[in-house]
Amino acid sequence: MPNPAANAEELAQSLKGRDFLGLVDYQPDEIRYLLDLAVELKRKQKSGEVYQPLKGKTLGMIFEKSSTRTRVSFEVGMFQLGGHGLFLSKNDIQMGRGETIRDTAQTLSRYLDGIIIRTFGHRNVVELARGATIPVINALSDQSHPCQALADYQTILEHKGKLEGLKVAYVGDGNNMVHSLMIGASKLGIHFASASPEGYEPDADQVKLAREFADQSGSRVDIVRDAREAVEGADIIYTDVWASMGFEAEQQERERAFKNYQVNEELAKHAKSDYLFMHCLPAHRGEEVSEGVIDGPHSIIFDEAENRLHAQKAVMAAIM
Repeated sequence: MPNPAANAEELAQSLKGRDFLGLVDYQPDEIRYLLDLAVELKRKQKSGEVYQPLKGKTLGMIFEKSSTRTRVSFEVGMFQLGGHGLFLSKNDIQMGRGETIRDTAQTLSRYLDGIIIRTFGHRNVVELARGATIPVINALSDQSHPCQALADYQTILEHKGKLEGLKVAYVGDGNNMVHSLMIGASKLGIHFASASPEGYEPDADQVKLAREFADQSGSRVDIVRDAREAVEGADIIYTDVWASMGFEAEQQERERAFKNYQVNEELAKHAKSDYLFMHCLPAHRGEEVSEGVIDGPHSIIFDEAENRLHAQKAVMAAIM
C-alpha cells in the first residue's frame, strides 16, 4: 500500500530549488502538493501558528507592472514565512537603464534567495530564470499568471471539496489568465471551456498543450465562440477585464468586440444553480461583469484574492 507521507516527502524534495514560471512545468501531483500546502499554510495562519521556514532569507521582487494583490501578498507572505521581501521597481534597478536581464539575474543571485518578476514579455521571465542561480517565480507575464491560477484552484477546492470532474467556464479575452487556468485545469482533470470573440482567442500553442494534458487527465478543453455554450452546465464562471494592462489604448475597440461577452445574470442562468463566480481583479463593474453577479451570492472573488497570499506562500516555502 502506498505511503502518502513518503510520497509527500519525495515531492517536497523534488520542488526545492525549482523555478515557478508556469503550471506547464509542473506535474499534476506537484500542483496538488502545492495546493495541499497552501491549504495547510492558511490553516496555520488562521490559527495563529507561527511557521517560518524562510527565516533569514530574502526575496527580490521586480515589478515592471504595478499591482495591488501581487505586491502585498508576496511581501506579507515572505514576512509571515520569516523572511524579507525587497521591492524593486524598474526605476530602482539598472535593468530599467539598459543592463541585460542576465547580468541583473547573476548579480541578484549573489544577494538574494529568490526572485519574483511581474513583467510584460514572458521572455523576460525565462531569461531571468536562465541567468539566475536561485529560484525565480513568475508573478505575471503576458503569457501566463500561474500564481493566480494556483490560488484560484485552491479557492475552488475549498468551496467545492474537489477539483476533478468540475467544469470551469471562462468568458472574455483569451489572455495570460485563461492560459494558466486552462493549463491548470487540463492537468488537474477539470473540464475547461473558453468563449472569446474572433481575434481574441487563447494562444493556439497553449490550447494545443492543454489538450495534450487533458487527454492524460481525462478532462476536455473546449474553445468556442458563444458564451452561453461555454457556460452551459458550468460549476465555475470566470472572467477578466476586457483590456488588460498594456492594452488600454484598445479600450473602445475591445468594448465593441466584447459587448456580447458580459457575465451577467442572464448568462449565469446557463450554469449550474450552485455555480461560483470568479475574477482575478481588478474588475470593471458594468463591463465584463454585472454588479449583480460580482457582488451577488455566487461571487467568491475576495476568497480568491486572499488565497493569493496562501498559494504564493506555498510556492515560496516549497522552492526556496
